[in-house]
Amino acid sequence: MNRKIGVFVCHCGINISKTVDVEALTKYTSLLDDVVVSENYKYMCSDLGAQLIKKSIKKHKLDGVVIACCSPRMHEHTFRQVVEDGGLNQFNVEIVNIREQCSWAHEDKKSATEKAKSLVRAAVAKTRMLESLESSTIAVTPKALVIGGGIAGIQTSLDLANAGYKVSLVERSPSIGGRMAQLDKTFPTLDCSSCILTPKMMEVSNHPNIELITYAEVTSVDGSIGNYTVKITKHPRYVDMEKCTGCDDCAAACRMKGRVPNEFDMNMGKRGAVYIPFPQAIPLKYTIDPKYCLFLTRDKCGTSPACQDACAPKAIDFDQKDEEIERTVGAIVVATGYDLMDPAGLYEYGYNYSSDVITTLELERLISSSGPTLGEILRPSNAEKPKSITFILCVGSRDETEYQWCCRIGCMSALKHVYLLREKLGDDVEINICYNDVRSFGKGYEEFYRTIRGVNANFFRGRPSEVRPMKDHLKIDIFDTMTSKLFEVKTDMVVLVPALVPRVGSDELTRVLHISQSGDGFFLEAHPKLRPMDTFTDGIFIAGCCQGPKDIQDSVSQASGAASRALTILSKKELEIEPLIAQVNEDVCSGCGICVSICSFNAIELVKDEDGKTHSKVNEALCKGCGACVGSCPSGAMQQHGFKDNQMLPMVDETV
Repeated sequence: MNRKIGVFVCHCGINISKTVDVEALTKYTSLLDDVVVSENYKYMCSDLGAQLIKKSIKKHKLDGVVIACCSPRMHEHTFRQVVEDGGLNQFNVEIVNIREQCSWAHEDKKSATEKAKSLVRAAVAKTRMLESLESSTIAVTPKALVIGGGIAGIQTSLDLANAGYKVSLVERSPSIGGRMAQLDKTFPTLDCSSCILTPKMMEVSNHPNIELITYAEVTSVDGSIGNYTVKITKHPRYVDMEKCTGCDDCAAACRMKGRVPNEFDMNMGKRGAVYIPFPQAIPLKYTIDPKYCLFLTRDKCGTSPACQDACAPKAIDFDQKDEEIERTVGAIVVATGYDLMDPAGLYEYGYNYSSDVITTLELERLISSSGPTLGEILRPSNAEKPKSITFILCVGSRDETEYQWCCRIGCMSALKHVYLLREKLGDDVEINICYNDVRSFGKGYEEFYRTIRGVNANFFRGRPSEVRPMKDHLKIDIFDTMTSKLFEVKTDMVVLVPALVPRVGSDELTRVLHISQSGDGFFLEAHPKLRPMDTFTDGIFIAGCCQGPKDIQDSVSQASGAASRALTILSKKELEIEPLIAQVNEDVCSGCGICVSICSFNAIELVKDEDGKTHSKVNEALCKGCGACVGSCPSGAMQQHGFKDNQMLPMVDETV
């Protein structure tokens, strides 16, 4: 098959040309069969590089284009548009990754260049067999789903709703608010967290375009960009939301009142089996905890349930069951937040052995006026005011054996607490900070750090070897690397600043949404620089700490960015669907069903034709072009556009 192919090699500044001999590669490719033009340029993705490609397509009437550059993740869509503008079908371009696979992978220039020649030669072989393909279109459902009701999910929902689109906000807890609702103050301005968050929570609750679905989880997602069918399981509150007035009579009457660990207060306080998470909860409706309710667990609560007898509006309903609802949306934003690592596994810090060893979030609840001690700082062991408090930063984080990443908020959280403790306890309390490095990276953070350095506090650059519980205090040995001295510190309380880790349930949500996780367990973005809010599944975006540790400011910024990305879909009536999907040769297909069982996107089904023969059928709107079905098909009936056997096998022949 005689074709006219053009090869274009990019220097990528010196990223490629430093290790790959670009001139030699260009000369070599010019001698390959069917190659009529071979050019190189310093930045092929620049406007001048694009013009070079377009002019060559028109001048030489090219049938196919091979571009040797960086990863196709970076600029494949860019180059497709370039060749389309040049008058060539956009799917007649093949990207060869000679940056990551050659230049960055090898130090020897000769070896890297030979490998680049092999890869380009294989790409030319494939390009000879490429076909012109046309995109199809699908209608867009102008509604969005936001998963997670923390500050990132709230901001995303409001941005989408204010743009005029209907939003379903799903939150796993009985109330929205997330981690920010547990904070007393925010750094570096020391603004009241509730004063910032509560108005936004109220705005979400009252917005006509937002459907608030709390105490619920997303259990199934089918469909594709523009048309996702989402199944949501609403857990029973055992309280009728329409009838409940939030009067507190049921909670006051609960026989388990003050006996259930309060997870909102990090289990430092107690609540009843009938509860609202915190005073500013949205919606302000009560929930009955099925794990602790005497009636639900033992069918014993006196002669009749006390909460039911106390409820004047008759809102208590023990007949409620899990309810599955369904929503169709055009785009999904995931904002599920983070958890703190459990420091119990780090035995040297004594979290398991002493109640006076707490985490920063537990201290946050002690400081809060709505917390278990109403804002008084008391030792958990004896309810007395501490005379000495020691902070240990980077517990579990920046550690090769635990979590290698920086939690980003730990240093500033500890500095904020130093200020608030000094404000509440005065100069009588000794405050120590054990740190590796103080990272004050944000706007106003360095100034805040300098301010705290002026407050009476002892800074030790080093990590304690062990926290030893004594009779009436804790003892710590710290080697300070700044002074090269070993200090023995006696303290009443130790506050651990633990790593930020992915939210519990992230693994399951990954499978439900068909998105990816990075090695650290956080959700993986499509590109860290160019597509930080996108996932590899079109139409699904990420915002906030589910993508990686970040502070409130960055979470809100990314939430608005994710909303903007979702609006690029919702604002269109139709979307183009790439044709690089699987297709079935019905004459060859035996109807074995292997492809149906292996498809992660439920894009294949078995059907019968007019003659009664069973064969596979691909739903083009659902297919993501992953190729799993092609590899599993025993008869070869399943092929994928752009990656057919007659296109891939010549590549193999050229590289072996």
